[in-house]
Amino acid sequence: MEFDEWEPVYEAILEDFGYGREGDERARDLLGSMTGAFDFDVLSSVEGASVAIAGAGPSLEDGAALERIRGADVVFGASTATDRLAAHGIAVDCMVTDLDKNPGTVRRLTEDGVPVAVHAHGDNIPLIREVIPTCTDEYVLPTTQAAPRGPVVNVGGFTDGDRGAFLADHLGATTLEFVGWDFDDPTVDGQKARKLEWAERLLAWLEQRRGEAFELLDGRRGAIDTNDLPVELTRDQ
Repeated sequence: MEFDEWEPVYEAILEDFGYGREGDERARDLLGSMTGAFDFDVLSSVEGASVAIAGAGPSLEDGAALERIRGADVVFGASTATDRLAAHGIAVDCMVTDLDKNPGTVRRLTEDGVPVAVHAHGDNIPLIREVIPTCTDEYVLPTTQAAPRGPVVNVGGFTDGDRGAFLADHLGATTLEFVGWDFDDPTVDGQKARKLEWAERLLAWLEQRRGEAFELLDGRRGAIDTNDLPVELTRDQ
């Protein structure tokens, strides 16, 4: 995705949450100064593959959900979903995180040669300073939601989960499977619920760009607010 296509959506997110672009850019530049360009050949297995994007919702523990993940060609884990999958004997092929919960997992995965897409935003500068020097640089994929610069890329997406979906799309995945996603999770706080709303909106946009219907949006499309998104929902509601 070109940044020109993403930028209007990014600006809408900034306005909705009251975030400042300057903080994202500072974090991006810091991450860029601490990392090198990522070799995307490390993730070449994604092209033409079915990719399971594992979220950290309560439904991830369901046996049927775990079997769906095992049936995928490639597995991306969003944040702590990576640890929960490991507890069930499922290894991820890539972790997507902004470092806010399990930095030890980030370190371990990069040491083991598993790529981790590390996101820079205005609120995680201290974590970038603390965690990135302890990682194996070759396996750190630096990402931003601001304009890309240097080694830091922007493939689209806002939360760890939907950013993983946009990354898989960028890498040429044939199909995307969503497991452990609970948009209506009553245990999350207000801000997290708003982030889940944005994740849902972004996935509605992504499925239209891909021409692929995501099962997790079935029965929900009619209620998705697509204001500020370059999308018209045309599928069955």
